[in-house]
Amino acid sequence: MKKLLLVFIAAFFFLSCSEQEEGKYTGNQLEFQLYQSSTYNFNGNLTARELVNGSLEFTLRLDGSKTNTDYSYPAHLHFGSYDQKDSPIAFLLNPVSARNLESVTVLGTLSDGSKLNFESMKSFDGHVKIHLANEGPDYGVILVSGNVGPKSAAKFELENLAICGNEF
Repeated sequence: MKKLLLVFIAAFFFLSCSEQEEGKYTGNQLEFQLYQSSTYNFNGNLTARELVNGSLEFTLRLDGSKTNTDYSYPAHLHFGSYDQKDSPIAFLLNPVSARNLESVTVLGTLSDGSKLNFESMKSFDGHVKIHLANEGPDYGVILVSGNVGPKSAAKFELENLAICGNEF
C-alpha cells in the first residue's frame, strides 16, 4: 500500500511540474545556433521562448568543458551582425555558469528603449556573444557568437568576427 501511495505522489509531482511549465509559455519559440569563436572549444545555442505575458525568455546553453569553480561567462545581446565592429549592447544577459554552461534571462527593455516580443524577435537584427571575462584582455576573447533574427541563416565565418564594444 505504501508503494502505491508513493507512486501516486510521484505521479502528481511530475504532472504538476509539467502543467506549470506549460502554463508559463505560449509554445512559441525560436532557436539560434552559437558558433565556436576562439581557440576554446565551445559552441551552443540560444532558445527564445515566449512567456504568456508576452515577454521573451532567453536560454543559453553551451557545449564544452564544465568546471567546478564558481565562475561565469558574460553574455550580451547586441544590435547588428556579429561582424559589425563596436556593435552596441542591446541587453546584458545573465552570465553563463561555468558549472552547468547555462543561463536563463527574461528580456526587459533594450538599451534603445524598445522591447522585443516574439514577432519582433523574428526580424531583430542582432547577435549574441559570450565572452571569457567581463574586463581586461580576456574580454576580447569571445567563446561563442552567432546572429539572431533573419541573419541567423547566413553562414558563420569566424574570420569576420568583430570584437564588440562594451558600450550601450
